Amino acid sequence: MSSGPIKIAVLDDYQGISGPKYQRLDPSKYEVSFFKDTLPPYNHPETTQDVKDKLVARLEPFTVISTMRERTPFPKELIARLPNLKLLLTTGNRNLGLDLEAFKERGIPVAGAVDRAHAGSVGSISTTEHCVALILAAARNIAQDDLSVKTGGWQTVPAVSLRGKIFGTVGLGRLGIAVAKIMYLAFGMRIVAWSSNLTQDAADEKARAAGFPVENEQGEKTFKVVSKEELFKTADVVSIHLVLSDRSRGSIAAADLALMKPSAIFVNTSRGPLVVEKDLQDALEQGKIRAAALDVFEKEPLPLDSRWRTTKWGQDGRSRVLLTPHMGYVEEATLDAWYEGQVENLLRWEKGEDLAIPLY
Repeated sequence: MSSGPIKIAVLDDYQGISGPKYQRLDPSKYEVSFFKDTLPPYNHPETTQDVKDKLVARLEPFTVISTMRERTPFPKELIARLPNLKLLLTTGNRNLGLDLEAFKERGIPVAGAVDRAHAGSVGSISTTEHCVALILAAARNIAQDDLSVKTGGWQTVPAVSLRGKIFGTVGLGRLGIAVAKIMYLAFGMRIVAWSSNLTQDAADEKARAAGFPVENEQGEKTFKVVSKEELFKTADVVSIHLVLSDRSRGSIAAADLALMKPSAIFVNTSRGPLVVEKDLQDALEQGKIRAAALDVFEKEPLPLDSRWRTTKWGQDGRSRVLLTPHMGYVEEATLDAWYEGQVENLLRWEKGEDLAIPLY
């Protein structure tokens, strides 16, 4: 270790939850800096060299970096420009924004942190709750009516009922199933599902595992597998539940959105780049569907001049749009436990002990 204090950078903690954890460290041994403002991602095609250099200048002095899941990506080129980095601490037990091979090549350990007291909340429960809240808010005009009442108005437009309508889940993994179960049980919605490799046999097995019959009394499948075209054409709510990969990136585009009913609601709580953002914005500008409810975006945080921020959604024939700032997994107890785990790993590393939850 160096003779001076170990320099630690804590990135992207928007709520300041990490402060009490890291500030308990001995200041004679640890020098902690907090950066709440997320700089544009190093590896985004629109990020200029000047902005890349600004990110490097921020991070280069630090021996230890704490990062929050995928808020600041660490691609190989950025890692190569951080000669002082000796330890990367992240939250959760995976972070798709990290080039783990590049860290391994440099011999830089990478450790995650989990919330053992609320196991599974980040992976399913928290995001499921947020997704259902967005669906209901879009159907019931919650944000618009709240604003109307607070600014001297009253009712705006009629709400729509979800009962007996069709819920289309793009992806039938853990999150897709969790949301579909609620919409099925709470509102009697019929469930249709599609993903590139999903079969009806697999969907039937997922229904059984969820505690549902494979078919109802009318002989209709509980989780009915349909083509992508049929899902977008028939669903009253289309909810995206895919894992972002090179194959799934941009998999929802103009041709899919053009199939949707004018009364339909589009929801994305997974990852922004799954959808061709301009295509979605164009469809909403033209008022092609009732509403969109989004928690994730192509670039996060949203730039101040983002079309999402500057367009008068819900006016002049445009679709209504409900936006939240990637809050699907942001629960206080979980974040608190994550940062507690990061500090524990930091102390383990300094003592030469094995790290908890190494990511490679």
